[in-house]
Amino acid sequence: LVLELNQVIIPTYGAVPDQQNLHTPEWVDFDDKPDSLFFSDGQRRIDFVLVYEDENKKNTRKRSDRKKQKRKRQVYESNLINNGLQLEATRSALDENLIFVKVHAPWEVLCTYAEVMHIKLPLQPNDLKTQDSAFNWFSRLFRVDENIIKPEQEFFTAPFQKEHLANFYIKDKDTFFNPATRSRIVHFILSRVEYATKNNVKKFGINKLLDTGIYKAAFPLHDSSFRHLSSDPDCPSERYLLYREWAHPKNIFKLQPLDFIRKYYGEKIGIYFAWLGFYTNMLIIAAVVGVGCFLYGCLTKDNCTWSQEVCDPNIGGSIIMCPQCDKVCTYWNLTITCESSKKLCIFDSFGTLVFAVFMGIWITFFLEFWKRRQAELEYEWDTVEYLEQEEHVRPEYEARCTHVVMNEITQQEEHVPYTACGKCIRMTFCTSAVFFWILLIIASVIGIIVYRLSVFLVFSATLSQHISGTEAIRKYLTPQTATSVTASLISFIVIMVLNVVYEKVAILITDFELPRTQTDYENSLTTKMFLFQFVNYYSSCFYIAFFKGKYVGHPGKPVYWLGKYRNEECDPGGCLLELTTQLAIIVGGKAIWNNIQEVLLPWVKNLIGRYCAAAKSEKVVPRWEQDYHLQPIGKLGLFYEYLEMVIQFGFVTLFVASFPLAPLLALINNMLEIRLDAWKLTTQFRRMVPQKAQDIGAWQPIMQGIAILAVVTNAMIIAFTSDMIPRLVYYWSFSVPPYGSHSSYTMKGYINSTLSVFNISDFKNASKPFSPWFGNQTTCRQVYRDLRYPPGHQHQYEHNIYYWHVIAAKLAFIIVMEHVIYFVKFIISYIIPDVSQKTKSKVQREKYLTQKLLHENDLKVVKKTIGKIADKIIKEVDSTFRPKVQ
Repeated sequence: LVLELNQVIIPTYGAVPDQQNLHTPEWVDFDDKPDSLFFSDGQRRIDFVLVYEDENKKNTRKRSDRKKQKRKRQVYESNLINNGLQLEATRSALDENLIFVKVHAPWEVLCTYAEVMHIKLPLQPNDLKTQDSAFNWFSRLFRVDENIIKPEQEFFTAPFQKEHLANFYIKDKDTFFNPATRSRIVHFILSRVEYATKNNVKKFGINKLLDTGIYKAAFPLHDSSFRHLSSDPDCPSERYLLYREWAHPKNIFKLQPLDFIRKYYGEKIGIYFAWLGFYTNMLIIAAVVGVGCFLYGCLTKDNCTWSQEVCDPNIGGSIIMCPQCDKVCTYWNLTITCESSKKLCIFDSFGTLVFAVFMGIWITFFLEFWKRRQAELEYEWDTVEYLEQEEHVRPEYEARCTHVVMNEITQQEEHVPYTACGKCIRMTFCTSAVFFWILLIIASVIGIIVYRLSVFLVFSATLSQHISGTEAIRKYLTPQTATSVTASLISFIVIMVLNVVYEKVAILITDFELPRTQTDYENSLTTKMFLFQFVNYYSSCFYIAFFKGKYVGHPGKPVYWLGKYRNEECDPGGCLLELTTQLAIIVGGKAIWNNIQEVLLPWVKNLIGRYCAAAKSEKVVPRWEQDYHLQPIGKLGLFYEYLEMVIQFGFVTLFVASFPLAPLLALINNMLEIRLDAWKLTTQFRRMVPQKAQDIGAWQPIMQGIAILAVVTNAMIIAFTSDMIPRLVYYWSFSVPPYGSHSSYTMKGYINSTLSVFNISDFKNASKPFSPWFGNQTTCRQVYRDLRYPPGHQHQYEHNIYYWHVIAAKLAFIIVMEHVIYFVKFIISYIIPDVSQKTKSKVQREKYLTQKLLHENDLKVVKKTIGKIADKIIKEVDSTFRPKVQ
């Protein structure tokens, strides 16, 4: 619904109505009460604050521009007053150029717009009996003290209607609309009041005025300082309580007071912290299982037969490996990889398979139980059947509306910024730009790969590895390790730099795309940013997991990149350990970097602002001016917080088979993230305009897509990156006759049978090493497990039967694992309802009360009215036809 109200509007930018027709705010002086939340009369509450710089004292613009800005602001404020709002202006206590306009919404305005906005308000207290959970005694240990933050009373609610005012639960008109609801209503009005027209196009809304600099800021007030209680005894000091019981680091192990957060900041902020808290709690289970799998690997690494063979001087010590690069690399001894093979046994164990399957099922439980929790919050926070208002166009879109088209729905002319052909060209350009920048990200990954290839040559020549060498450092600092660690660090730095660049690029492309509404803008930007960051963060991990060491040929016929660089080979144990290193550096580094950036920058900015303000004056500063010097929350609000957590969710799920400690790192990070985000909101940022939100929006389907992809990636990591399948094939098929010589199933001889043999005389001149050959041996072993026939065989250097058995086993494993997990996921999704029976009962009870209190009462009134009319008609009929008395 759109409420039509009489407004004074500037006909054009140059024409201004008579100044006598404009209403102006009341001018008052500051009363030296720093914690006051009321007008100078102490009765009318401040619901919003507008800040502007006195145009008469501006020196940065032309006089004509300053005059136009002043006229627009005056008309805008006059229209606010015409719409029923009350304004009071006060000059800044620290800067005489700044003017603060305080806005108050009277009772009638609140009631009118509450009905227009379909705001749900209390009908009567919740009378349904609730059974305490069996775990309530345990969770009570981690809850906020109820004597400090009292639990919110539950009510049955209904969309507000003025004509049914008597049916709503109103104890006090001053508290019936809480401060968050009042601010939301006032912002709704501020966003829709007009201030000018140009070419028959109306100009309206506080956002446009902020963008053009007519106002410097617009925000609702915090109710107190976060450091101490308000001096006003009637103020609840909710900000102070939130800081003390929620944002303070001492509460890191406490549950969040979600109802209190929602009451103060609104549903959109509340749903984010509810989701983040739920995700963090679910990570506890994943972290415990992951640590258990890691400890299992640590305990069983000494029983790892193939690692023992690598470290055995009689087995690994007698195996000479072929050079890993052309000419400058030398022959080397397999025992050099002893330490890395021991580490690999920790991550490449049976526990890894169990954990990968567990995580595939864990994701489903997480998403399904979150749906239930979300349904509970939708009901408790009155967002069930929440009716989105018709969203107004963005000022940037409106400013470019120069073309006239016919609306198919209304059959009326409307202004649009581009024609159908122009829109097609614009979308084509934006899509091409997105793909172009994604290709640049891939190019950066290729650059890292070229770095790996070229630096490996340097490390191989510098870190000389003679067969007879016994230096202890070479156990740890191998060319493979040095290349892997340095490449991972450089990759992390490149990722962080590209994040900054692509954030700007995504915003520029979205701005050029010119979405019509703010929701369209956020959805479009979400898609681009997630796509950019997905490729940026995960591309190097996908390369290591599925491409490195897979297409390298064999020593006599290697594969080259760009015709110059020999393709990378994996360690004899596979690339799993390198993938683990890459994930540890990126996940850990990203968490540290983001937290420093999120905490340090706002704190430093506010510190500088406070220092400058203190240097100017020692005067008492009012609440509205204290809040003005805090940081603005930004147009995108929680967008970057969600993006950070969803990217982390991808790391925790997509590659968890190679890094079982990822959930533990994510858990530690999230426990800090909750408190840091809470600290930022309560201490460093202005209070956000409370907004409604039913769910986490577009991030839910993105996580569902990640959950589906995670099953595939983990199955492929175990099959193609891990060495588990080749070991199982050897154990069950090639350790015993007809292929093996052992009498029983065993892992003995695995290393010797899986490293292919190569005759050194078959080296080509381009790849033949400079270093001389030591000993009488004429062969060397291939580094990676390519499983080829030995020299002298009629099919020498071709894949042997073992190779094809392994390929078949890998494909069969992927198919079986995927189908089993997907089947279990389907069963879980079917069994767990999205809405609990408890929530269904509450919704049905509320609908019943709404029907009874609001609609049935109307029928009674109608019946009563009709009855009176009928009685009156009957009396009139009787008097008409009654015989006259003589």
